[in-house]
Amino acid sequence: MQESLAELTRQLQVKIPNGALVATQLPQCPKIELWLLAADYPQWQLSHEQAAELMDKPPFWSFCWASGQVLAGQILANPDWVAGKTLVDFGAGSGVVAIAATLAGAQQVWVCDQDPIALLAAQANAERNGVQLATCESLENAPATDIITVADVFYDRDNLPLLTTMLARYGEVLMADCRLHGAEIPGLTIVGHHRSHTVPDLSESDEFNNVYLYRGGRTL
Repeated sequence: MQESLAELTRQLQVKIPNGALVATQLPQCPKIELWLLAADYPQWQLSHEQAAELMDKPPFWSFCWASGQVLAGQILANPDWVAGKTLVDFGAGSGVVAIAATLAGAQQVWVCDQDPIALLAAQANAERNGVQLATCESLENAPATDIITVADVFYDRDNLPLLTTMLARYGEVLMADCRLHGAEIPGLTIVGHHRSHTVPDLSESDEFNNVYLYRGGRTL
C-alpha cells in the first residue's frame, strides 16, 4: 500500500506540485473511503500554464466525480442490481463504482481504464475498503460480464460507437452522466435523476451537479 501511495503522490505532483492524497469519506457513499486530492490543494501555487493543464487534463483518478458518486450510491442502495453477478467498470478512474459493486455483493468485478495510474489508484482504493478488484486496460481486453458500468463517457458523442459494442456484448449497461442533461441515448432508458458534486468539490457549474442514471441491455 505504501509503495502504491508513494507512486500515486508522485504522479499527482507532476500535475499539482505539493498536492497530497488523503483518505476521504464520500458524503453520499459514507461506506466508502478513497485516496483523493486533499481539498486544500495549493491552487495559488500553480502557474497559469499548470492551472490550464490541470483543467484540460486533470488526474481523473484523484477525484470522485459526481456521476461516479451517484452510480456507486445507487448500487449500494440497490444491491440486487449486482449481487451474485460479474461486472466491468469502464473508465473506472478512482474505482468508486467497482468498489461499491463489490461491497454490494457482485461475484467478480474488473476495473477497466486506459490510464495505468488510474488502475493503480483503483487497486489502492480497493485495498482501503477491504475488497479485491481485477484490472484490464481496454474494452477489447475486458471480459464479457453480466453488467458493464459507465460514468461520464457518452457525453462525448465520439464515444457512442462504444455503446453499440457494450449493448451487444453485455447483458446490461448501467450508466450515469452529468453532462447529457437527460438527453435520449439509443438503447438506454433514464431511470433516475440525482443531485451530486465532485469530491473534492471543484465548484463546477450547477448544471454539472445534475446526474442522470440510465439502464439498458438485453437482460432487462
